[in-house]
Amino acid sequence: MTAAGDPAAADNLVAVVAALGSAAAFAVSAALEQSEAKLEKRAPPLDPRLLLRLIRRPRWLLAWVPETIGTGLQALALSFGPLILVEPLLITGLFLAIPLAAALNRRPVHRRDYAVVALGGAGLAAFLLAAQPRPGIAQPSVAGWLGVALWAGPVLAVCLFFAWCAGNSTRAVLLGVASGLLYGIAASLLKALTAELSFDPAAIFARGQTYALLVTGLAAVILNQNALQSSRIAVPLMAIAIADPAVSIAVGVTAFHEQIDTSGVRPWIMVCAGLAMLAAMWLASTTQSDIRQSPPPSRNNGAR
Repeated sequence: MTAAGDPAAADNLVAVVAALGSAAAFAVSAALEQSEAKLEKRAPPLDPRLLLRLIRRPRWLLAWVPETIGTGLQALALSFGPLILVEPLLITGLFLAIPLAAALNRRPVHRRDYAVVALGGAGLAAFLLAAQPRPGIAQPSVAGWLGVALWAGPVLAVCLFFAWCAGNSTRAVLLGVASGLLYGIAASLLKALTAELSFDPAAIFARGQTYALLVTGLAAVILNQNALQSSRIAVPLMAIAIADPAVSIAVGVTAFHEQIDTSGVRPWIMVCAGLAMLAAMWLASTTQSDIRQSPPPSRNNGAR
């Protein structure tokens, strides 16, 4: 049956095209951002002064044009297709970001970067296909959000602690995971607020979730730029691309009471897929960085 005669197939086709367009837009944005972020002195994680320096760079500001386009296309893709279809397609943008970043930075393309991205992307696709997350409630309770904070907070703290003194590639992976974690939580907060927008738009300004979204989103952007400073572009972006949907599923299960399919061999597939993603992150952390190592910031020699 053709897409024209099958509404579901037609929706999936729109989702695929939008997701691939979003991946390409994000790739251009990331390459432009990384070319500028690496020129700045390495900043401590979550230091807002890095953004204040970057907004003075025209190329970095230009990167937000494709970033905005990519976000819109991602939202369109998710409105027509499921997470398990859209998210693996988004990671394909890294195959474009790698040569773009190499050209902007006037550095050679490394084949190892493609291998790392391919392994991580395959693991993510297998995990999402096996998990088959199913919808839950529209509005999590306060206890649900507190439950998210109880596991997300320690994970974020551990990533930031070890990133403080780690070498470039390991630092990029840890900050990428931390950034992806915050992006996943921000997406979950946005999902809850979007449900309320449909019947009482003004009420979102009285919700703590709105201000949590602003803080979380800003922190994610700062950590993203921190990660881009530390290594070749494939390393942090691969970590972000894996952590973001994984955290979204974890929040969905713990706060939105969504369910994943654990029948048959699916749990074993998810375990193997998780190991593949961890292996990709380990390989990325052992990648030799072509960005000059700078000493970890301290109180005396911190960022400008």
